[in-house]
Amino acid sequence: MNEDLGPLIPEVALAVAAVGGLLAGSWLPRGRQWAVGVLAAAACATGLAATAVTLATGRERAVFSDAFTVDTATSVGRLVVLGALLFVLAMSVETVRGDRRETEYYVLLLLTGLGTLAMIGANDLLTLFAGYLLASVPAYALAGFAKDAAGTEAALKYYLMGALLGVVLLAGTAILYGAGGATLYGELRATLPDAPYGLVAVGLVAVLAGLLFKVGGVPAHYWVPDVTDGATAPVAAYVTTLPKVGGLIAAYRLLHQALPASDVDWPLLVAVLAAASMTLGNLAAFFQTSVKRLLAYSTISQVGYLLMAVAVATRAELAQSGLLFYLAAYAVTNLGAFAVVTELPHARTLDDYRGLAARRPALAAVLVVCLLGLVGTPPTGVFLGKLLVFSAAIDGGYGWLAALAVVNTVASLFYYLRWLGPLFRTAPAGPPAVAHTVLGTWSAATACTAAAVSLLLGVAGGAVLPLTAGALLP
Repeated sequence: MNEDLGPLIPEVALAVAAVGGLLAGSWLPRGRQWAVGVLAAAACATGLAATAVTLATGRERAVFSDAFTVDTATSVGRLVVLGALLFVLAMSVETVRGDRRETEYYVLLLLTGLGTLAMIGANDLLTLFAGYLLASVPAYALAGFAKDAAGTEAALKYYLMGALLGVVLLAGTAILYGAGGATLYGELRATLPDAPYGLVAVGLVAVLAGLLFKVGGVPAHYWVPDVTDGATAPVAAYVTTLPKVGGLIAAYRLLHQALPASDVDWPLLVAVLAAASMTLGNLAAFFQTSVKRLLAYSTISQVGYLLMAVAVATRAELAQSGLLFYLAAYAVTNLGAFAVVTELPHARTLDDYRGLAARRPALAAVLVVCLLGLVGTPPTGVFLGKLLVFSAAIDGGYGWLAALAVVNTVASLFYYLRWLGPLFRTAPAGPPAVAHTVLGTWSAATACTAAAVSLLLGVAGGAVLPLTAGALLP
């Protein structure tokens, strides 16, 4: 049994910072709890540095009896999650500064990020379930952190859906263990082809149900708009970004490593779920007037595009590169849009953004980049990500799914333009609108940085793509 903690430096850094931050916060005065936020940022930076070394040196391995793997998918997932955590921490500064529970906020973010990292590298069903729990429970508390009516309702809905589908995931784990006699993906790969078809099918559907909850895909998507709308803007940015990275990479690894030769037609199942997610998300977003609910339904549609890569995990060479690159591009683009929403706390509807280009040109420019980026407009990173995923779907034999994705992409332009249009309309006469009152500098800086990174990924995609091409460890 390999119990070397060296390959787990990013996870250990988050765990140590969470425990240390909780202890430090118990005696720090309220005006100095920002130090825990600095500690959280330092832990993320440490994890990013360790991951960069792993990618540069190619030190890929499986640890703890192969229950956790450190390979290309794990490393890229770590970069995305830790980078996204830094963005969320930055846009949270003005929101939680001086709050009596500021320390707890940062600790909860660290713990849920740690759970997401555990899901990304999980090579065992029990490790996957443990990561699911660690990523979910702190997130429920974050959803209701504001302790207002909307946040409490959001936390309750999030918890009930998560608890239900968590039990379903655990039941699926037990069924697959009964069918294959193991929980390690490598052992299931050898035993599941000879296992009873019905057991494998039921177990797989149950496990996928839990993962669909994490990513917000149909039919486990019902919590997404309510939680996004009820939580604070930085928490909404978190729940629409980080869980998707963990859940989608976990689903890709499970299907690619444990069920490549199974008689269960899981590629078609995932393809149908992808089609349903992208279509329902787009249709529901068409006539939304709340900016947070619009982004919530947008993220459901984005899950549909990302699931295309999971559907062809064993059929197309571009599947892994497309999934990982798209996740990175989507994460930074979505966080950029939410950073603008955070910076304008009183602008809750599309009409509240009227005249923003004249009064806040930098924020308007960020919205243009991020919203058109979510459509998949060049030269943003999402454009290249969609191109890779659509090509993978065609190579994997799902040309109909790629065609449907193109139609949905064109249709999505409608509701993004409904948001962008008011930016350039004439602002009402008189003093600046209350809706355009800004929160501070941290959220604005986060928004501008995210938009710049989104463009950089699109322009320099050729240099980034080779980092995503390594094979998964067996």
